[in-house]
Amino acid sequence: MEQTLLLNATYEPLKVVHWQKAITLWCQGKVEVISHYDREIHSVKFTFKLPSVIRLLRYIKIKRQIDYVPFSRANIYARDDHSCQYCGKGFPTSELSFDHVVPVAQGGRKDWENIVTCCIPCNRRKGGRTPEQAHMHLIRMPRRPDKAPAIRITIGLRNAPESWRDYFYWNVELDDES
Repeated sequence: MEQTLLLNATYEPLKVVHWQKAITLWCQGKVEVISHYDREIHSVKFTFKLPSVIRLLRYIKIKRQIDYVPFSRANIYARDDHSCQYCGKGFPTSELSFDHVVPVAQGGRKDWENIVTCCIPCNRRKGGRTPEQAHMHLIRMPRRPDKAPAIRITIGLRNAPESWRDYFYWNVELDDES
């Protein structure tokens, strides 16, 4: 069944909810329907079009855990500004990899303080050595970030309903389709 995009009162995306939750919020008078799907659902007395995008009528403050940033590929790329921490060049995500500053074979761990973003040529050059052993220097020492770079709602770009697209900031390069 269809999912519904829930927006804050300021039109910022908050999360994706099941269509039944969206209708419940609407019946409670907590949201307004901004957009709907062509599909309808029927009750004994009513017919509803399934909501595609709903907006809260009252602003809610988002509670963030300031001291916790999940250890993930996307957050490591964001922390390192999508650039190799050895040569300093920026790369698209597809041309980046991770590097263990202290290799696992030498006791290195998989954590914020030991993993950096690295381009593939620098990663091959460093190999299973420490930066000192490979005569390479880190531009910036890795550390746990203080805060997450952004709130993310993860959906496939191609899978997002057309009605949702106006409410997202797409951080992608769009190709010309000719």
